[in-house]
Amino acid sequence: MDRTGPENGAPNDAPGEANAVRVSDLLTAERIRVPLAGRDKAELLRELVDLVVASRGLESEREAIYAAVLERENVLSTGIGDGVALPHAKFGGVSELVMAAGVSREPVEFGALDGRSVRLFFLLLGPDSAVASHVRALARVSRLMREESLRQHLLSADDAERFLTTLAEAERAS
Repeated sequence: MDRTGPENGAPNDAPGEANAVRVSDLLTAERIRVPLAGRDKAELLRELVDLVVASRGLESEREAIYAAVLERENVLSTGIGDGVALPHAKFGGVSELVMAAGVSREPVEFGALDGRSVRLFFLLLGPDSAVASHVRALARVSRLMREESLRQHLLSADDAERFLTTLAEAERAS
């Protein structure tokens, strides 16, 4: 089940509290992989892109999406610190924000701002028309991931459903 879109509470660019970004609303279990198979930055980015592509029927856009994510990553690493990376890109082939996430078994060198390796990944794609929502979603993930206990619970999730449930519970509590 895809839970994104304005009709079911996902963010849009209209102002107001009703548009608060909920990361758990941007994810589905099919777009979460625990554990991720990739062993380096490029493999992990491709794997996250593949989760979005498969869930949204974007197979013909796979390489363009991957290129957009790499292009953004080449500007500045999206390793935000504390073992978390938040790769993201704007892509005209999606009509709304869509996210994929995962946990790697082993820490991966990602060029993070704090120099630490990364195990938690959140990939965000959004259309050019949703700039404000895109920024709000990035900020929300960043704020959530400041909580050491939440990061540890996500790292110890044994499957996608548990990862999503843990994230949703944390958002309801915040």
